[in-house]
Amino acid sequence: MTRTVLILGASGRFGRNAAQAFAARGWQVRRFDRSTDDLHRAARGADVIVNAWNPQYPDWQRQLPAITQQVIAAAKPSGSTVIIPGNVYVYGADAPERFAPDTPHRATNRLGRLRIEMEAAYRAAGVRTIILRAGDFLDTEASGNWFDMAMAKRAARGTFTYPGAMDRAHAWAYLPDLARAAVGLAGMRDRLDMFEDVTFPGYTLTGAELGAAVNAVTPVRVTQMSWWPLVMASPFWPLARYLREMRYLWNKPHHLDAARFDALLPGFQHTPVQEAVARALEFQVNPDQMVAQPAT
Repeated sequence: MTRTVLILGASGRFGRNAAQAFAARGWQVRRFDRSTDDLHRAARGADVIVNAWNPQYPDWQRQLPAITQQVIAAAKPSGSTVIIPGNVYVYGADAPERFAPDTPHRATNRLGRLRIEMEAAYRAAGVRTIILRAGDFLDTEASGNWFDMAMAKRAARGTFTYPGAMDRAHAWAYLPDLARAAVGLAGMRDRLDMFEDVTFPGYTLTGAELGAAVNAVTPVRVTQMSWWPLVMASPFWPLARYLREMRYLWNKPHHLDAARFDALLPGFQHTPVQEAVARALEFQVNPDQMVAQPAT
């Protein structure tokens, strides 16, 4: 029986990887085109809708509620399960270090509150929903995430810049792995709760550990990022204000609990962290600069 997934945001970070992962597992993949497609029509017959639409931070307050209602309205008549790549913003600066499905959502900052409201809307709507929650992304191509946009952009010149304290644990997710996990959860969607919150364990790395992983791929000097340029830019660059709002996550130790994930997807094979870091650096660094990685 053919299974169909509709990908919203198929050219973005999670959407691109999800489209590839679903296709590799034999799903019929529909890539939504905002310029030509009608969402209700595109959702008809879709078993799963992957909502990978993610506006820029300054647009969240204006766009997120509308996007949420559009997706809910499309999913209800089609009976589709909605899969959303969740983040860790909902927990807040005062949350415990362990982020799990039962960790209260108590964020008080703007971005955290908007994500809390978005998830609450799906829960209240009675649409079958899977939040696959992850840390910061490692991708296989430039996609505007923290790693490639700020940290590794000067790796080819021998510098890797870290935004926080080097000794604090931070959660990371390799996007091809996260997308494979989404496919696995989609396959068991009818056996899950109507609203399922799954924390993706990924990798937990201190800044020093991540820097060492980068150094194993290409020689770099690891430095700490100065936040002063963002402070100075904040009055006239709205994005800078939102980036600063989430600064606490680079100094707050945290990790994503694996218990629920492992119970649902036992035996899931995560890509070794060194391989994931190497893949995330391939488009940043001249191949001649890279240390040969062992075959896997």
